[in-house]
Amino acid sequence: MEASYNILRVFAGSWGAVFLAVSFLGVVIFVLRPGSKKIYRDTANIPFRHDDRPAAQTPAANENTEARP
Repeated sequence: MEASYNILRVFAGSWGAVFLAVSFLGVVIFVLRPGSKKIYRDTANIPFRHDDRPAAQTPAANENTEARP
């Protein structure tokens, strides 16, 4: 039992750290890839889309505001 624990601990300490480092670098490269700036800028501006006027009411939104018995 203890031998398998030591094997897994050594594996996680060496190759686990390598896996996490490679995964981190992959995510950073994915985020900073060319062409993604427009997507992230659009996502960042979601709260300001209806800044000049309130968002239009939809029928589904009105159903949620009615009083229920």
